[in-house]
Amino acid sequence: MIDLRRYADREHLLLASYAMHSRDTGGRVHSEVSHPYRGPFARDRDRILHSSAFRRLSGKMQVFTGEMGIYHRTRLTHTFEVASVARTMARVLRLNEDLTEALALMHDIGHPPFGHCGEDVLSHCMESVGGFSHNGFALVIVEQLEQRYASFPGLNLSRETLAGQDVRAHKAEAAVGRSPVLEVQLVDAADSIAYDAHDVDDALQMGLLSIEELSELAVIRRALERTRGRHGLLPKSQLRQLLVHELIDLQVGDLLEQAVEALRPFAGHDTASVSEAGLRFCHSDAIGFERRELESFLFNAVYRHERLIPVRRAASDRLETMFRVLVQNPSRMPLRFRQRAESNPIESVVGEYIAGMTDAFCDTQFGYAVESSTGPLADW
Repeated sequence: MIDLRRYADREHLLLASYAMHSRDTGGRVHSEVSHPYRGPFARDRDRILHSSAFRRLSGKMQVFTGEMGIYHRTRLTHTFEVASVARTMARVLRLNEDLTEALALMHDIGHPPFGHCGEDVLSHCMESVGGFSHNGFALVIVEQLEQRYASFPGLNLSRETLAGQDVRAHKAEAAVGRSPVLEVQLVDAADSIAYDAHDVDDALQMGLLSIEELSELAVIRRALERTRGRHGLLPKSQLRQLLVHELIDLQVGDLLEQAVEALRPFAGHDTASVSEAGLRFCHSDAIGFERRELESFLFNAVYRHERLIPVRRAASDRLETMFRVLVQNPSRMPLRFRQRAESNPIESVVGEYIAGMTDAFCDTQFGYAVESSTGPLADW
């Protein structure tokens, strides 16, 4: 017989006092018997990993579409990269790696097809019901739409994992006063670090940017100096890959240095005390400024690149047309969404149906929705 106390003992030995310990979990909405050898957050991680919504991330664009090649990131590859960065930082800071990984794997499952333009379209179309938030929709997925268990809807995740995603859905409120638990903050930081570095990588590989253009940015120059100092002159293909590695490494290293110092006075305190004190992880002033400069540059030079604009416009038109068709003809939706429309605003339900689609599935269903006037569309 496996002794569950060993799991708590292991966390007591390995985790800092201010980490979220499994023994302190608030449990789940629907009570379940404890697992014999996995803690609550490890179970959350596995439930997210095996969910249908998680698998669909492989078919959702990050920034670039499949029409622009096959090298670039999808939501799935980005999610794994965020999880890797976040888990590494959690280990260094002795935070709960299981909770960190669960939050990282979950953080993008609410994204609609076609990246941020998909979210913009749905936000506009759903104004009458409060707009659309991919962070909020992630909670709808894990609490209601996933159907993997006979005794309850959703994944029945622990309250801490749900609360972490709720913080992401209400970032403005979380920015003041009591701070989110440290594992949530790490995932947010890892998401931003990975996103910026990998968009640089994708844009360079696809020829949207050159290293010379990027060298105008202080953080890129800093990363290039470190790369060339270690490896000397390199072919551009190798330089690109090592540049991205250094870009991630210097940001992670800077954040960890700041975090270690910020946490030093809280030795022996629990996670609630740290949150109550309002401690928030942040980069040094220099790296923080350079990161903002990079993100501003990427927004204008990549996300608004002339090669992306027509692709985003076409995707936006398809999504808006499909939304309008389904609101006017809710009988075209799959059965479970027609049933949800009986107790929820039709705009909300249509938005949920479209948001769960992959890019390719959305294109296929758009064709059926526009060209065929009868019969329900397929369920994802």
